[in-house]
Amino acid sequence: MSATAPPRNNRLADQFEAGLDAPICLTWELTYACNLACSHCLSSSGRRDPRELSTEQCKAIIDEFAAMQVFYVNIGGGEPTVRPDFWELVDHATASGVGVKFSTNGYGITPEVAQRLAGSDYVDVQISLDGATEAVNDAVRGAGSYRLALQAMGHLRAAGFRGFKISVVATRHNIPQLDDFLRIAEDHDAQLRITRLRPSGRGADVWSELHPLASQQRDLYDWLVVNGEHVLTGDSFFHLSAYGESLPGLNLCGAGRVVCLIDPVGDVYACPFAIHDTFLAGNVIADGSFATVWRDSELFTELRSPRSGGACTSCEFYDSCRGGCMAAKFFTGLPLDGPDPECVRGFGEDALAARDADRPVPRPSADHSRPSSARPGLPQLPVLSAGPPRATAPAAGPPVKPCAEDPLAGFA
Repeated sequence: MSATAPPRNNRLADQFEAGLDAPICLTWELTYACNLACSHCLSSSGRRDPRELSTEQCKAIIDEFAAMQVFYVNIGGGEPTVRPDFWELVDHATASGVGVKFSTNGYGITPEVAQRLAGSDYVDVQISLDGATEAVNDAVRGAGSYRLALQAMGHLRAAGFRGFKISVVATRHNIPQLDDFLRIAEDHDAQLRITRLRPSGRGADVWSELHPLASQQRDLYDWLVVNGEHVLTGDSFFHLSAYGESLPGLNLCGAGRVVCLIDPVGDVYACPFAIHDTFLAGNVIADGSFATVWRDSELFTELRSPRSGGACTSCEFYDSCRGGCMAAKFFTGLPLDGPDPECVRGFGEDALAARDADRPVPRPSADHSRPSSARPGLPQLPVLSAGPPRATAPAAGPPVKPCAEDPLAGFA
């Protein structure tokens, strides 16, 4: 029997393009408050937004996820564990049948918390680590962050939590450390997850100096071809498929189709890496519900309609890379129907060189950075001590001003 490609309408990726009744990957940033100030933070986190959703509003949204049969929610921030009601919300989600995966820099992962997490079948943990050595990691994430992350991993391993995730954003400084990251994951009974650096949030300020070089893109692709079955990538690297063989993962921009973001004030964006008014679909409070935004917003309807590949359509590799990442193009000032800035055929470099110098490059709609970390560069900030989180949340304090420096401002 000859091997033939399945009809396009039977391919999973093609079915996903039309959107689903509920997102497969729903990212929810509970707070912009953070004890770190990573130079590439996609949400420019640091200070808490005084309009942050309350505990009861968050619980109502979780109830809606359950009614929509959302399988799990990926909770991030900021650093989500700084919210005093974080564990209360996690418990509410799991009791409602909604699994939780939360991303953390290690803050709050004490031995006691690790034991609790190891005993849950519905909670997964993702520890952020952007260097296999302290020097490489802390240059991006801040002084002390490497030790904090390794300490949290040690607590999870000691508690018997197998398969927690170690999340790495690929940069030109850590691409040579891929094998070392894999060993760190194996040593901690964890699974490695590698994601792409996007020019989103503060990442826009450092993208040109941190994103992998063209030769490193090929090194990353070759490494993933060999190790990809043991490494999670999500939809991060489908633009590399133009090298030849498709990599494991979605291999599709899922923005507004199977992916979206809810931010701390309830705004819904098409993609976690596209926090800009252009990609704002609605608000879970103002529009009545998350389901209303997901199913009826004009933006999501447009993203789910058949789309032209624009300038990329004539490329023989278009079916492999689908034109690349929407957010990467937008925040580098490239047209959405043009090539990815890291196009492996070199068309992105040509497009970047041909940009109109007088045309401003879009910036994120909001910046929650503390002033000391709002500038371009690699911050070196102290890390807050990781005390045990509270099982239940006290009432939040009075509203805080947007200029408040303390990431915990407003929490009782």
